[in-house]
Amino acid sequence: MKRTRALLAPFMLAIALSTHAFAKIIIHVNQVGFDARGAKGAVIASDAGELDGVTAFEIVAAGSRQAVFSGKTGKPEQVKEWFPGRIYHRIDFSALTKTGRYQIVLRVKGAPVTSDEFQIADKALAKLLIPSIIHYYNKQRADKPEELLADEHVMLYGSEKTVDLRGGWDDASGDISKYFSHLAYANFMSQQQIPLCTWAMTNAAERIPMLLTDLNVLDSMKREALYGADYIVRSLSEEGYFYMTIFSYFNPDPKARRVVGLNANSVTTDKYQCAYREGGGMGIAALARISRWKMDGAFTSAQYLAAAKRAFAHLQVNNLKYCDDGKENILDDYCALMGATELWLATGENEYRDEARKRAQNLGKRLAPGGYFIANDANRPFWHASDAGLPIVALCRYLDAEKDAAFRKTALATVKKALDYNVRVTGEVANPFGYARQSFLLNGAVKDGFFIPHENESGWWWQGENARLGSLASAALLGGRLVYPASGGTGTSGALTAYAGHQLSWILGANPYEACFMYGFGRNNMPYMKSMYGHGSERGGISNGVTGKDGHADGSGIDYKPHDNGNEWRWTEQWIPHAAWFLVAVTTLAQE
Repeated sequence: MKRTRALLAPFMLAIALSTHAFAKIIIHVNQVGFDARGAKGAVIASDAGELDGVTAFEIVAAGSRQAVFSGKTGKPEQVKEWFPGRIYHRIDFSALTKTGRYQIVLRVKGAPVTSDEFQIADKALAKLLIPSIIHYYNKQRADKPEELLADEHVMLYGSEKTVDLRGGWDDASGDISKYFSHLAYANFMSQQQIPLCTWAMTNAAERIPMLLTDLNVLDSMKREALYGADYIVRSLSEEGYFYMTIFSYFNPDPKARRVVGLNANSVTTDKYQCAYREGGGMGIAALARISRWKMDGAFTSAQYLAAAKRAFAHLQVNNLKYCDDGKENILDDYCALMGATELWLATGENEYRDEARKRAQNLGKRLAPGGYFIANDANRPFWHASDAGLPIVALCRYLDAEKDAAFRKTALATVKKALDYNVRVTGEVANPFGYARQSFLLNGAVKDGFFIPHENESGWWWQGENARLGSLASAALLGGRLVYPASGGTGTSGALTAYAGHQLSWILGANPYEACFMYGFGRNNMPYMKSMYGHGSERGGISNGVTGKDGHADGSGIDYKPHDNGNEWRWTEQWIPHAAWFLVAVTTLAQE
């Protein structure tokens, strides 16, 4: 997502939220629902002294108002870098598993304080939200007449050559460009975009087919995944690399669209070839995985597999040429691991097995003693605004293929150490919402914090991190079932179940701003954002979310600005990776 103030699309709605306009007592809760088997909780926020003497809460049925559960409030906590003086108490009602619609009630000085309504049901998040996620992607298709006409013969930057790149999904509610990735020039920040979305849909169709059938959306999910695969095949050049970006320049004239590479501030270049870390690895993974369906879209399943194999062969020789700094890093490792693993699963061939094993071992070697990954070959901790959980998710997918005990042992040790770090760093400070924390390098020193540093290699890019939260929830559940298996519940430990639940609940409204970032759900959505050719915010799409304080280089503090003189996109814009990672997480949560 590339923005300048003058080019932002206007908002159509407004909401009034201010960090200085809190009610005295608020119950921050997931405004949509909880899976019956998962963690359930909320956070009570109050001014000092307002909850004196209040030590208990009730859960009541939303219709009858009859109490069905009661519990004790947790100890008082403060997050001083967010809202000094604000007092938080956690509450937990994970033991409540009965299906129904509920509210939390506090009795404060004889008067009730009541939360938003929420549901509890078996596989609630998948059942309630996956149909709308499919709807969101369907509406994000770059299939308007202007786009189809322009993209059938879209010009390569710096050349008169044109290619047919019809299809794919527009990137965001304010951006009708199409990306395999961007921020490639920053080397450590490349996000996985259209290929990740395709892989996430393919994953859902394979992991929970019976549930999707019951929801009457399995065919829709498969069609949408095939639509994504078709775009990935079209994006494979004659030479064997994927084209990274079709950029609109935020220009209403569709003829302005070009295949480009992007530098800071939307400066375009002819570096449009995808390295593994720039969408190439995930493009291979998505095509190889969907080829196993033996289903055809605009291309055949054989063509999907052939394209994946050709792209892999090309990047094995040329990847360093496409890396902007000429070096591989952790992003290449986890993206190449995904591509090689899916090809191994699709073909059984040793070439792909050997590359997957090498990349999995590379990830293990990148673990620092503290448990976080090192992104480079020196001292930079790995942090990521959208794909922080992908190293673990890639290792888990690799373990679906790996049967050798020695290789499994090594990969499982990497997953365990990384998950232990995630839980530990998140719990090392007062953190009533359970927001996933991380380590990063700033001014030569390693720091831990809630949000990504705003001073980073991109020179300008930072935004809300809801995709990061979804990726970490996915990693906690997938990895946890392998290294901390448990019978019942979500299939893993209570600590990892709670960790995952906190991230998903934050997205759905259990955050200090009471903002439900999935559009069309909950009480408090983002302003509508309008884009060109009739595109804009859609039900099932997820906005960027909360950030560190604007102006804080280290990402400390907290901010959410639904209006900011053209910079609102950092918080309010829908972006396709958010929904993709949320889909992976709720798919995993729903899988038996």
